[in-house]
Amino acid sequence: MQNKLTMNLWRKEAGPRVEGSQPLDISKVQAPCIVRNPSGGYRLFYTAIGPAKPYAACQGYILSAVSDDGLAFRKEPGIRLAPQPSLPHVSLRVLAPSVTPTDGDQWRMYFEARGPADSPTVICSAVSSDMLDWEMEDGIRLQGPGDTRGPRYLPLPGGGGRLYCCSSEPSKSGERASTNVISAVTSDGLRFEIEPGFRIRDNQSDYDNNGITAAEVIPPSVEGSPYTMVYSTWQDAPTGSVIPPHPSQDVDSTESGNSVDFAAASIASDMAGYRSRIFVARSTDGLEWGQGECVVDGAGYGADGIDAVHAEDMSVIKVSEGVYRMYYAACDKEGNWRVTSAITESSGE
Repeated sequence: MQNKLTMNLWRKEAGPRVEGSQPLDISKVQAPCIVRNPSGGYRLFYTAIGPAKPYAACQGYILSAVSDDGLAFRKEPGIRLAPQPSLPHVSLRVLAPSVTPTDGDQWRMYFEARGPADSPTVICSAVSSDMLDWEMEDGIRLQGPGDTRGPRYLPLPGGGGRLYCCSSEPSKSGERASTNVISAVTSDGLRFEIEPGFRIRDNQSDYDNNGITAAEVIPPSVEGSPYTMVYSTWQDAPTGSVIPPHPSQDVDSTESGNSVDFAAASIASDMAGYRSRIFVARSTDGLEWGQGECVVDGAGYGADGIDAVHAEDMSVIKVSEGVYRMYYAACDKEGNWRVTSAITESSGE
């Protein structure tokens, strides 16, 4: 029972793990991924944007920082992975990395790729031998009829793995697109087969009526205990809210390369009345999931706290037996985005 109990009890840790402080990330920081360094300690990958972006229309890239204790991080110079203007499906932004070792002496990163505003987001991949220099792999790993976002990779005991993603169903005229968690399996890390149905659907409560953004699955700690899914949801803005268009949906500006400040416009949309929170759900097989329970929630607009308005796009790592740390993107009442963390509390059992 320890896995179930501790995953419901999270203690927020003081301060940011990473915040904007340099020309590459000063404008916005979000969507982390935590991994262990083979040499010891941790490496945190995160999505960022700043005035030092590699070209005018670029909307974001992936950076990294390292830590000995998982709390104090030192940023590493340079960009780990950037979009490629010559490839339409990944020409504007790369974000939300998920990193896993391969069968060889390499690492593979799955990430969300964005191109022109009128084309859906897809999941692509890159490989590296040292987690510093990454080479984008040809092709698309996963693509749906709508947007496919927020990949999280889970190695499976018999080999291969399962990729959990958030998929937007194409909206009907005048209706909001639903964004649900789906999964796909692979034997080689490159070719994926989408599994039928949804793992978790949105609109289970008022807190998730604007879709799910990421879902990470932690396998059972002992035989017979459940799989645990940690996922983040968006709550729609109140009726009557004035919602500025998100710059990623501005077809004219992204095609011309003359878009307004992407980060400022994106944050203005984030702060227009939306909220995001983090939930936990459980499953006996990793496919059928029960209803989630909110475990990380900020105090709301106008309130104090690093995650007052948004808590989302988490990445979870096992620290020690029965203890897990969650890194997540957080936004305060002023619209400042950072990466912060929470750790599982002891259940006393």
